[in-house]
Amino acid sequence: MPQGQPSVVPDDGLTTRQRRNRPLTIVHTGVGKGKSTAAFGLALRAWNQGWPVGVFQFVKSAKWKVGEERALRVLGASGEGGTVAWHKMGEGWSWVQRSMESSEEAAREGWEQVKRDLAAETYRLYVLDEFAYPMHWGWVDTAEVVAVLRERPGAQHVVITGRNAPPALVDAADLVTDMSKVKHPMDTGQKGQRGIEW
Repeated sequence: MPQGQPSVVPDDGLTTRQRRNRPLTIVHTGVGKGKSTAAFGLALRAWNQGWPVGVFQFVKSAKWKVGEERALRVLGASGEGGTVAWHKMGEGWSWVQRSMESSEEAAREGWEQVKRDLAAETYRLYVLDEFAYPMHWGWVDTAEVVAVLRERPGAQHVVITGRNAPPALVDAADLVTDMSKVKHPMDTGQKGQRGIEW
């Protein structure tokens, strides 16, 4: 497999191995299609490495049955690779014993659970799907998110998806991809289709 060569070697006192293995904060943002899909591709790689994966869907309805969910749940339960835990805000979050009164409250509770899991080092990869929206809408404090991610223990990677990722999050992230749209079938009136959008 070809090895990428960094264009800059920082004077940070770390060995190449230490620098290579440090945990990453990854952001997939922009108006184009593929932000969540790319994050779920990372989840497949993490599962293959035997890492425990935690998926937290912050905006999509619990009724929305995405293909990646079924595939990752089956893989996680297969006994091969890593485990996969899947949590949906639209289901009221599986760990909450009371009903959420609003989407804003549910998003805050989801973030509180992510913080607990980061502190406990529950997963090696966290997919915070559509989490850019609660920050953009002011439901979750971006400065707190940045601080928690900066101080998280261990070797936990976090990928956050969603349009309008706040500038402070983008600045703090290690890897940011802006998905831009060149063309989309919806531009010509075509709705989403099975196998492509879900």
